[in-house]
Amino acid sequence: MQDGRAPRIKNRAPAAIQITAEQLLREAQERQETAFRAPKQRVEDFEELHEYQGRKRKEFEERIRRTKGSIKEWLQYANWEASQNEFARSRSIFERALDVDPRSVQLWLSYTEMELKSRNVQHARNLFDRAVTLLPRVDQLWYKYVYLEELLQDVPGARQVFERWMIWEPNDKAWQAYIKLEERYQELDRASTIYERWIAIRPEPGVWVKWGKFEEERGRLDKAREVFQTAVEFYGEEQIEKSQAVFSAFAKMETRLKEYERARVLYKFALSHIPRSKSASLYASYTKFEKQHGSSSTLENTVLGKRRIQYEDELAHDGRNYDAWFDYTRLEEEAWCDLVNAGATPEEKEAAAGRVREVYERAVAQVPPSTEKRHWRKYILLWLNYALFEEIETKDYTRARRIYQTAVTLVPHKQFTFAKLWLMFAKFEVRRLDLPAARKVLGTSIGMCPKEALFKGYIDLEIELREFDRARQLYEKFIEHDPSNSATWIKYAELESQLHDFDRARAIFELGASQSTLSMPELLWKAYIDFEIEEGEREQARALYERLVELSGHVKVWISYAQFEAEPIPMRREVREAEEEDEDLSESATVPGDAALARQVFLRGYIDLKRQGLVHERFALLTVWKKFEETEGSPGDVARVDSMMPVRRRKTDEKHEQEVEDWEYVFPDDERESNPTSFKFLQMAHAWKKLQTRNPTSDVSTDKGEDVASLHDSVAGSHDSNSAA
Repeated sequence: MQDGRAPRIKNRAPAAIQITAEQLLREAQERQETAFRAPKQRVEDFEELHEYQGRKRKEFEERIRRTKGSIKEWLQYANWEASQNEFARSRSIFERALDVDPRSVQLWLSYTEMELKSRNVQHARNLFDRAVTLLPRVDQLWYKYVYLEELLQDVPGARQVFERWMIWEPNDKAWQAYIKLEERYQELDRASTIYERWIAIRPEPGVWVKWGKFEEERGRLDKAREVFQTAVEFYGEEQIEKSQAVFSAFAKMETRLKEYERARVLYKFALSHIPRSKSASLYASYTKFEKQHGSSSTLENTVLGKRRIQYEDELAHDGRNYDAWFDYTRLEEEAWCDLVNAGATPEEKEAAAGRVREVYERAVAQVPPSTEKRHWRKYILLWLNYALFEEIETKDYTRARRIYQTAVTLVPHKQFTFAKLWLMFAKFEVRRLDLPAARKVLGTSIGMCPKEALFKGYIDLEIELREFDRARQLYEKFIEHDPSNSATWIKYAELESQLHDFDRARAIFELGASQSTLSMPELLWKAYIDFEIEEGEREQARALYERLVELSGHVKVWISYAQFEAEPIPMRREVREAEEEDEDLSESATVPGDAALARQVFLRGYIDLKRQGLVHERFALLTVWKKFEETEGSPGDVARVDSMMPVRRRKTDEKHEQEVEDWEYVFPDDERESNPTSFKFLQMAHAWKKLQTRNPTSDVSTDKGEDVASLHDSVAGSHDSNSAA
């Protein structure tokens, strides 16, 4: 009983005869049944023919009656009559169809084709004449008509058809076809006349170019030049942009004739009158010409013009793209420098400088619309570059001064200012040896918009001029403007120190240190202390450190104080000056430090930090102290500091009663004060560990017992001494 499944394959071995896919396809093609073909009907006599024709005509008439507007049915009917050599009937059907749709181009073409096949040429001519009269704007009918006349070798007839066609002012292809007809029969004068008529109807650059090339090919070079010159005069200055193709073709013709200077003049004339942004193709042709026939200088000028076009296109989209303006001005400046180095004439130099000024004027005319300083930075740099160009390159100092003055008036100083602009303006006046004008510029800047950079620049200028009294006055005004600036106090004091007015410098430092609004007082204190150290005044420097630790008590201050006590300092200035006068003195130029005083400072700092409860600061101070003792102290001093070093242990979270992943420093003195018993045990453990490290392989003996007893006694003694303390 079958269950509907596929039968099981019993033999899976390959067949003895293998059949390929190609063989299967061939057999399928051979076994296909032939398609049905309608039986052929044989006409034995005229009676059967007339019967067949009548039946077909009846069918066609019935179809036309149903679909009278279908041109396809009319064409089938007429072509069938023509196939039966019933041309009169075919013409009748075509005429009936034309009554239905006289504007059907396909109907006219089929009608004329039927007449031509039956060699009724005159009928075809009459049909074409009727067709072009009825449909004069259909170019296909004109082309067929002209082709028929030329095929019949009736050139005057074809010319007459073209003349009828040209009255309707067809498109350029029709005029070109007329000209080619005359060229085929070597009627070149007629072709030139046709070009002239064509230009009168459609004066496009392409038509002028074709006419010029035609005259060049026929060898009439003077006529070709006349054509191009007429085209240039026709467009004139108002429409010179449209004449790019004319100039390009004219120059290429001169190049082919090896008139390179003529071609170069044409290119330069066109490029000087056509806007740069609209003459990219002409520049490309000129560049190619110069590469082939020009010198290196002319080629560079061509590349320069091409880059100008690129910048003009870029700036046409975004006039406030100051980066593009920078590149554009740099390009023009480099072109000006190349002309100067090449020994150009004064007229050429002035023209190049005029181009540079033009670009700069266009650039600075793009004023930023917002009052945010970030939008003005690059704009002000354009003004500065402009002024530097006039000052350095062209030596036009009056114009440079005017540029600075205009730039200063443009900046909204109530919102922001540019110190670089004021300073460069002042330095320009200094270079012009007009110091009152420079001081007036900087004084105006400080009065309008007091700024740190302006004060510094003005002070540096006066110092360079060795006008120290003016520099002092400026420093005083600067301090009045911003007394919280530590750097100003320091610079002022350094100036007095350089002038060897040390009392005045010390007074300035003292006045600055007394200010309560200093932004970074540590800088001022450090400079004050360094000043006293440089002068060799150790007592005064120590007094400053004492004042500073009272004010701040910072760990860095204690460390610096201790290092100051330990390090040597220069001798007092009076002693150094005496040494310079008396060469026989053999005393050292420095005064050594005192390590004992340094230890006292370290100890005072440690106690003060402990009083403040600062753990990490104490550890940092002990670390520096230990390094100091390792260098300057004895082993006992190192051991003493080492015994003060803290032990790290994990912190315990008392709320959850568990250890957390953090460490805290436990100082021996803190532990001793809080828990004397545990401290004693801790000391014994540390001592035992030291013994083990000294005698790692020793056995248990009486010596070891003695060592333990001595260790116990030493720990007990230290505990008693600590208790007494």
